[in-house]
Parts: sequence; C-alpha cells; structure tokens
Amino acid sequence: MRLSLALTALLATLLATLGATTACAQPVHVAVAANFAAPMKRLAATFEQGSGHKLLLSYGASGKLVAQIRNGAPFDVLLAADTASVQQLAQEQLVVADTPFSYATGRLMLWSAQGALVDAKGQVLKQQRFAHLAVAAPQLAPYGAAAMQTLTRLGLAPALAPKLVQGESIAQTYSFVASGNAELGFVALSQVWENGALTKGSGWLVPATLHDPLRQQAALLNRAANNPGARALLQFLKTDQAKAVIRSFGYETD
Repeated sequence: MRLSLALTALLATLLATLGATTACAQPVHVAVAANFAAPMKRLAATFEQGSGHKLLLSYGASGKLVAQIRNGAPFDVLLAADTASVQQLAQEQLVVADTPFSYATGRLMLWSAQGALVDAKGQVLKQQRFAHLAVAAPQLAPYGAAAMQTLTRLGLAPALAPKLVQGESIAQTYSFVASGNAELGFVALSQVWENGALTKGSGWLVPATLHDPLRQQAALLNRAANNPGARALLQFLKTDQAKAVIRSFGYETD
C-alpha cells in the first residue's frame, strides 16, 4: 500500500513537471510590423532567455499581417505599426478583450545610404536632384501612409509622384535605399538608428507634425487566450527593461 502511494505520488510529480515543461515549451507565434524587426530581435533574445518560452517571429506590413490573421494564420500576438490594425481585429472579435496596448511610438526618417545626400532639414526633397524616392505602400504600411502624408503637407506629392518607388513593406523600402536602387527613401527611424545616432548614411528626422502619429499597438489574438507564453510576452513589453531597448532604437514609450 505504501509502495502504491509512493508510486502514485511520484507519477503525479512527473506529470506536473511534464506539464510545466510543456507549458514553457509551447511556442509563441508573433506577427511583427516590419519597422520593429531590429528591436524585436533584441527583445526576443532577452525574453526567451529569461522566460524559457520560444518565440517564432514573422515580419511584414501591418496590412498584410492583418489579412493573414483574418485568413487564419497561426499567430498568437500581433505587434502592429499602428492602432487601426488592432482596432479592426478587435471589432471583428479576433483579439482578446482588454489586451491591446501601445508599446511604442515610431518616427519617420528620410534616409539615404549616401553620407551627404540628405540634409538635416530635408531640402533635398524640394531640390529633387535624385531619380528615385522609395516609400512603403501606403495601403499596407502605416509608415508608407505617413510618408505620403508628409509629401502632401509639404506640397510636393504631385511633383515627386513620377520618382516614387513603392516597397510592399518598410523593410523592402529600406532595402531599396540600402542597395542603391533608390537614392533615398522614407524609412522607420529604428531601421537606421541605434543608441542616439545614425548607423550609416544621411537622414532627416521628419517632424511629427507632418503626419499622423505612428502609435503602435500590440494585442493578444484569440487563439492564444490560454497560451501563457503569449501573455508573458505582452507583460514583458511593458517592463522598464523592454522599454529601454525600444527607446534605444529611436522609439518613444509610455
């Protein structure tokens, strides 16, 4: 009888341990707006090391990620480049209530891989001494929409329209400029900025008054309502440790 009880207790302990291991091992699929790729890679490494949860990261334009979620893509968490994407999914009841929050506010940068092409006041746009200006597709990427708003408010949209080259996402837009296929382009500050300085090239930090705020929201998606790793990730993004990393890439945090 004592042996039976001992075996039962041992089995219960093993099952509990297995359950805890399985919970920690349950991966978290995260849909990440392309502008947030660099900080997210840094954050993911810290989160995985500290929590034991594995993150599977997919990057893309917010509009494309939303379409994938609507079509049943297996994402647990969305880190969008705007608030509208999360609000749309919430209205469609694809987001766990009370989980959306703003994790960062981004900035738009007119950038060139060439060291002296873009001046500190963005006068290069008016001078138009370039053949190609890269922007992200405004219907898919909030940073692309911000770029077009900037050109419109500067009164330059019609004149520069023939020079525009559109990327599907802000990542592709950055690639156009970094490769030299476009001499300059509107990118996310986080793509070319770290620890208070440009990583390379030349740039103009677009005044926030020239476009709608790039306030970025995160949310837990319905399929992950019972995924402890997904909830832990959202809590981690609210910590001072995570916010310090986010700010180091040029974002503002609450």
